[in-house]
Amino acid sequence: MIRVYPAESAHHFDHGWLKGMHSFSFGDYYDPANTAFGPMRVCNDDIIAPGRGFGAHPHSDMEIVSIVLSGTLRHEDNLGNVVETTFGGIQRMSAGTGAIHTEHNPSESEPVRLLQLWFMPRTRGTAPSYGTGRFDPAKLEGKLLPVVAPVSTEEIVEIAQDMTIYLGRVKAGEQLNHRQKSGRRIYVYLIEGQLELDGNVLRHSGDSARIEEVSGLSLVASEDAFVMLIDLP
Repeated sequence: MIRVYPAESAHHFDHGWLKGMHSFSFGDYYDPANTAFGPMRVCNDDIIAPGRGFGAHPHSDMEIVSIVLSGTLRHEDNLGNVVETTFGGIQRMSAGTGAIHTEHNPSESEPVRLLQLWFMPRTRGTAPSYGTGRFDPAKLEGKLLPVVAPVSTEEIVEIAQDMTIYLGRVKAGEQLNHRQKSGRRIYVYLIEGQLELDGNVLRHSGDSARIEEVSGLSLVASEDAFVMLIDLP
């Protein structure tokens, strides 16, 4: 089963310093029918203005992944981590028993666009931790590149959940294929371009699909596309 969610159906907002869209219930947007997809709780597509950001705030028992699409994102937390990330970089905070952090745009002139993703952890009440990774953007061409997974490498950030986040670019008229074990879920988010998922069309940036009971999926680009795919339990 493939359910397509057009970007226009998401919650759009503009606070001046922060604008974007929430694909799931978040903050002042609440829809009881749209709170989760498996362990996935949040997919926010945010643009933060130069010199602005989120002040110190707490989290607990949540896996938080930030994927920078353009610009620079600065993270600071009470664990002693201070990191600036650009495109190609991934940040992951396992909030566990509790962590406090800030996120802001350190640039004086360039906005930062990021995807922020939240997932319930495999186990609650663990010690908080933070990790980063960096992938080669050239490796996105023509494939689905794993960038977050349960086991880390130099280019993959470890996450405390049985899931994998892939990023990929596919040229117009070309196809990517994804296969996974039966009984799992797939979440697809279109970052740029236009894409068909077994005949279901994602036409605009921010369109997404929630897929169940499908172990093999073909992604065909109607025009050059940049996509995120998440394999979930």
